[in-house]
Amino acid sequence: MKLYSLSVLYKGESKTVLLKAAYDVSSFSFFQRSSVQEFMTFTSQLIVERSAKGSRASVKEQEYLCHVYVRNDSLAGVVIADSEYPSRVAFTLLEKVLDEFSKQVDRIDWPTGSPDTIRYSGLDSQLSRYQNPREADPMTKVQAELDETKIILARKQNSCCAIM
Repeated sequence: MKLYSLSVLYKGESKTVLLKAAYDVSSFSFFQRSSVQEFMTFTSQLIVERSAKGSRASVKEQEYLCHVYVRNDSLAGVVIADSEYPSRVAFTLLEKVLDEFSKQVDRIDWPTGSPDTIRYSGLDSQLSRYQNPREADPMTKVQAELDETKIILARKQNSCCAIM
């Protein structure tokens, strides 16, 4: 499970503006990284442009799954992950990031903002923290522990039956 990109955008009437983004392209070769990052930026903008305000969606693009959340106030977030990353955790991350962003960045700056002018530093740490959904999300952690317990119980039951 891997997160590659976390972006905050503004969905304007005529165009979508990238406000801030964080990328983890370390799994790609050095020479591919800038192209992959451009692809993720372009894809994020395109998906937000094609999404309605107040909507959430997951879109498959090549081997990636793009999770988009466009709020009614035109603030949008996109997570690009591999297809194994849990959708619920991705949308939890988007909701959290957009809430933090809207509290720290004045709404008047959204339509004209850019990654260079917007002062918000939370994306890199969130992208890093949510790389492991088990650690970042309590529900996923509990589900993983339940799954492990079921496996252990099944093994014990099978070994008890083999003894008899």
